[in-house]
Amino acid sequence: MESELPDIYCPFLQRTNPHVGRTREHIDAWTRRTGLVHRESARRRFEQADFGAFVGMVYPTASGEHLDLVADWFVWLFLVDDQLDDGHLGRSPERVRDVVAHMRSVVEGTASGPLPGEELPAAVVALADLWERTIPQAAPHWRTRFAWHLMTYLMTATTWEAGNRADGVVPAEETYIAQRRHTGAIHVCMDLIEIVAGIEAPESVHNDPRFITALEASCNVVCWANDVYSFEKEQVLGEIHNLVHLVRHHRGYGEQQALDHVCAEIATETERFLTAEDELLDMYPQLTATLVPYLDGMRSWMRGNLDWSRQTPRYNPADVSQYAEPGEYLEETVLGVAADPAGSGAPEGHRSR
Repeated sequence: MESELPDIYCPFLQRTNPHVGRTREHIDAWTRRTGLVHRESARRRFEQADFGAFVGMVYPTASGEHLDLVADWFVWLFLVDDQLDDGHLGRSPERVRDVVAHMRSVVEGTASGPLPGEELPAAVVALADLWERTIPQAAPHWRTRFAWHLMTYLMTATTWEAGNRADGVVPAEETYIAQRRHTGAIHVCMDLIEIVAGIEAPESVHNDPRFITALEASCNVVCWANDVYSFEKEQVLGEIHNLVHLVRHHRGYGEQQALDHVCAEIATETERFLTAEDELLDMYPQLTATLVPYLDGMRSWMRGNLDWSRQTPRYNPADVSQYAEPGEYLEETVLGVAADPAGSGAPEGHRSR
């Protein structure tokens, strides 16, 4: 008997950004210019996902210029993530350490230009462009936090998950939940709320336990909803990094029971967010102009991610044939790391965002 996808509790308004059409055109041109997407098979899969619509749902109040910027960050994160998960690199963390180190040098401002005859990976070229366009709008403490979240994502995605796949390790639920917020790069996306909203939350707010709770809860809602919607496809692909799968594995639940359990936990996290939100606004009335748009950004992420997940074909289990041969839609020039000459083949696991 086929499992039914439970309704996911989400009391937030459905919205979208009026600049989505312009942003779709922008990211098409940007991915061509940076070399992130150029092969036709990769272009078809990229266009099918409709990241312009996604970014419009999760940043519904962004200006056209800001929507273009965060859309480019989205595209970069998704395409790098596909390389690390769907391609042969998903089991070979040591083979992408050099390119991750190059990315770190871009973020830290120590990157040197390419050597004569050297062609930088498209992901590095695109990251340099993104960093140059993002930094002028950011306070120093934001830059530090954003850089840490970005590098933690890259290091976690290239070591922890790949190591688990290579060693056949099924992580504990608690460990997975903590790591999931990093492997999904959701902290990077939440940081961009400050850029989009034109606000600067002081460090005292970021360190407040109520803010930490609201941020953690909203990140969990986004990541776990993704796991629910991608679960069936990931089962076909043999991916272990999915909360529904781990609940089944560790608790001995059936598929429907595991789905129901995770959806109930999403509802609990949503309520935890709402409680922390009320407490924050009561605690800092003098910071209402900063906190309201920040918290609204978290709400938009929880709602928009859910709406996009319901409509995108990216998580359709009926369309997994595209993963049989990763080279058919992945661009090796993104990370500049060639396939394993030994021919490791397609990975057994996959991490969907």
